[in-house]
Amino acid sequence: MAISCVAVLSALAWTSGPTPVPARASAVRSRVSTARAAPLAVLERAKIEDKDRLLDTALTEQALRGPNVRAADGRKLKVGIVGAGLAGMVTAMDLSEAGYDVEMFEARRFVGGKVSSWVDKDGNHIEMGLHVFFGCYYNLFGIMKRVGAFDNGLRLKDHRHVFVNRGGTIGELDFRMGGIGAPVNGLKAFATTAQLNIGDKIANALALGNPITCPIVQALVDFDGGMDRVRDLDDVTFSEWFEGSGGSRGSIERLWDPIAYALGFIDCDHISARCMLTIFQLFAVRSEASVLRMCEGSPATYLHKPIVDYLTERGVKINLRSRVQELLHDVDENGAPTKVHGIRVSDGADQESVKKFDVTIAACDVPGIKKLLPENFRKVPFFDKIYELVGVPVATVQLRFDGWVTELADMDAYGLASRGSAKKVDADLSDGKAPGIDNLLYSADADFSCFADLALTSPAEYYKEGEGSLLQCVLTPADKYMSVDVETIAQKTLEQVYQLFPSAREQGLKCTWSNVVKLAESLYEEKPGMDKFRPSQATPIPNFFLAGSYTYQDYIDSMEGATKSGLACASEVLSRADMLAGMADDSAATEGAA
Repeated sequence: MAISCVAVLSALAWTSGPTPVPARASAVRSRVSTARAAPLAVLERAKIEDKDRLLDTALTEQALRGPNVRAADGRKLKVGIVGAGLAGMVTAMDLSEAGYDVEMFEARRFVGGKVSSWVDKDGNHIEMGLHVFFGCYYNLFGIMKRVGAFDNGLRLKDHRHVFVNRGGTIGELDFRMGGIGAPVNGLKAFATTAQLNIGDKIANALALGNPITCPIVQALVDFDGGMDRVRDLDDVTFSEWFEGSGGSRGSIERLWDPIAYALGFIDCDHISARCMLTIFQLFAVRSEASVLRMCEGSPATYLHKPIVDYLTERGVKINLRSRVQELLHDVDENGAPTKVHGIRVSDGADQESVKKFDVTIAACDVPGIKKLLPENFRKVPFFDKIYELVGVPVATVQLRFDGWVTELADMDAYGLASRGSAKKVDADLSDGKAPGIDNLLYSADADFSCFADLALTSPAEYYKEGEGSLLQCVLTPADKYMSVDVETIAQKTLEQVYQLFPSAREQGLKCTWSNVVKLAESLYEEKPGMDKFRPSQATPIPNFFLAGSYTYQDYIDSMEGATKSGLACASEVLSRADMLAGMADDSAATEGAA
């Protein structure tokens, strides 16, 4: 049955159609884009129904161009955005491009939110997590193209997902197939992987290839129908669905758990089937979806700086070290909020000020929005349901070595090209020339489900002459590490690195520097039943909006999810231009009369 679906898919015609143009409100006028012309087809687009546009690569072009409307003369609204993470900055990009007066407030001393990075006093680049760009990040890629960050900011990796097991053995999903794409290359990857034994491979095929129980098969010819079935699986865990469909426990433990940890920071026994199957559907239908890229260097330099430059050129003011203390708002007779006037904010010197805005946007993560919302907002069910969402604790560990840890003694046995001696550091090994595995790495045998050698994968700022690997390991979930001191966390992580790469210990490679960043709440926990608690970007308060990867968009909590939410938030504001302008006029008239 799966083979017949492959034949049907291969017979589909591929094209790139026109991008839909949203209706324009009279408080905005059409705009001739000044962005460089988008390619006619950034990627292939299938002629299949896709109402939520998860497959629509034209979104790259749309995000590249920006909004096709601009504030009408005399209707320029003042917009305040709380939070300068990726969602907030993307929202600000579109609203400033549309001609609005935008000001942002960020509590930290740097922008980026969960994608933050910074430089410590010794010149080391520190990250809040390991950031990987999947090929289906169509919206984010469009944003990066708009600010000039795509071509020079990302490094393309081999089309293989590599698993490192205890003892230094390698298993992988190798999607390379001489130009043959999805879903055939995926079938080949699972059939040939050494990460699963033959019994687990058969069970895996039964679970994922059954057209009756698996929505992925339906999605090959009816994407919307498959996605509807995926959404209906939000109330069960992936393990419940997978094992109930014939999948094996061995497949979960050796293959799917590391992937679940990498995607949502929780294992298959706790993650929603919807979350996992959403990604699988994209991988099955789109060849490029499973392709990985990583930043040339730090996110601060190669992602955030181009966006900040873009915003600054358009007059956006970004206030750092500015913590919002209060949302200023009106209430009805029951004490429920009806309108937001602005914010009360304190700067780094603890000086408080009041900022008035026509539109206020909360671009926060889950713990941030809970802190920001006044208690009386919970009188409104829309806001109260947000408190059902909780974040997953994560610890990101960086370990610098005096040699190249991921250069295995038998690289050729795993189809990996040897790059030289693991102890060779006295040569120019910049620009990814160093020994080791230049890719994202997964493991089923360590507390860090995914990791990478940033000196190889992102060498522009993480490679240091005369030094070796810089492993960045993500401990998920990190509940048991939250109360542990950072030195102990680094040591335990190092011990597990040596278990995965015994050749590193045998050759005497030593850790020369370490850093640990603990985040009590990171991605929201995508356990069963949580999807219904994700709020939309428009709220019951007409001039108050939300952005953030936890808000509803038909994808997972991720950089692409944050981008989608920011674009959706800006679209909601622009679509309400008349109403918001009218509210602003009413407020001005009331203040004038007073």
